Amino acid sequence: MSVEHIDVLVIGAGQAGIAASEHLGKAGISHLVLERARIAERWRSERWDSLVANGPAWHDRFPGMTFAGFDDDAFVPKEQVADYFVDYATKLDAPVREGVAVTEVRRREKGAGFIAQTSAGQIEARYVICATGAFQHPLIPPIVPERNGLTQMHSTGYRNPQDLPDGNVLVVGAGSSGVQIATEIMQSGRKTFLSVGSHDRPPRRYRGRDFCWWLGVLNLWDAEASEQSTHTTIAVTGADGGYTIDFRDIANQGMTLLGLTESFTDGILTFSDNLADNIRQGDANYLATLDLADAYVERNGLDLPEDPQARVLGADPACMTDPVRELDLQAAGIKTLIWATGFGVDYSWLKVDAALTDDGRPSHKRGVSSEPGVYFLGLPWQSRRGSSFIWGVWHDAGFVVDHIRKQEGYLAYQGSAKRLDTAATGQ
Repeated sequence: MSVEHIDVLVIGAGQAGIAASEHLGKAGISHLVLERARIAERWRSERWDSLVANGPAWHDRFPGMTFAGFDDDAFVPKEQVADYFVDYATKLDAPVREGVAVTEVRRREKGAGFIAQTSAGQIEARYVICATGAFQHPLIPPIVPERNGLTQMHSTGYRNPQDLPDGNVLVVGAGSSGVQIATEIMQSGRKTFLSVGSHDRPPRRYRGRDFCWWLGVLNLWDAEASEQSTHTTIAVTGADGGYTIDFRDIANQGMTLLGLTESFTDGILTFSDNLADNIRQGDANYLATLDLADAYVERNGLDLPEDPQARVLGADPACMTDPVRELDLQAAGIKTLIWATGFGVDYSWLKVDAALTDDGRPSHKRGVSSEPGVYFLGLPWQSRRGSSFIWGVWHDAGFVVDHIRKQEGYLAYQGSAKRLDTAATGQ
């Protein structure tokens, strides 16, 4: 079988891979994008049916194309988000090959570049961009063992309330996914429990502007990554037209809130006594954002309507003042446990040790790996707070491709390092 040669191999055709292809194409760099399934596959097959983008259509997109058929302030459903990336790749005439899995990437033993083993054969490339994103491997804490009568799944396995076994439901994790899934299940008529950990809680809208706008004008999206930067759970939703998540209101609607899930023994789950603290820390984050917004309005003399009601926090529900510390799953009628507990990474196919840390995570600065020639895209806090968002990954892709372009410029140099000594030559 012949070996294919390419300048840049991009692995993954989600938002990161398509963004990389656009910048590589503009730079005139030959490249190939490999996708093990379909373009933007995770949007289609690893998310629940009613999911919509968490940012409005004017914000959560690439600069080169709007969402056709949607109002700027709409929150686009997941299937149409996936369609958007397919259409964008078509618009670019991006060299994407679907249904091709990369099983191994190694540095060439002799000469520059890398060798990728794929389900369609071997490919050699001078550079490799790992665009597999931030949400690769669903994480389920090893707390509750498999047991009869209890269905456990990660949020990636949830589709809708109708597909769940009969009975009550416990959702663990109060970020965007956990809150939206738990709320949908509660509204379907099931008794629902939600385990709430630490989180940020921005306002969906304030003074007539979406929180994406506020984070933009306040330069919070561009907060730069540091060694202390970590992925933060954000309780925000675009469901039902988008609204500010209020855990007190959710509890008053009938949901039972619990603290951080700790342990499981003899059918009983235990929870930390930190529910009230977690919610109040989220409140503090929320109110701090309102303070920054008010100061910005005042400083810039903007004519935006005041919104005093946004600062009104309701009374603490009973589950905050008298928290549930233990829950007998059988007695509570809980038949389904959904873990909305985030993701890990899986770079087991990347056999280039210097590109990864000892625990298998990318070793990089702004996506430029410690291993020359290897790059990463779509990571949380890759360069800034907005890096793992649609628009943020597009800008990070520009930086990565520009780095490749500069390296190519140096390698193209054909001159001499000989010193010109004008005194010696007399010229």
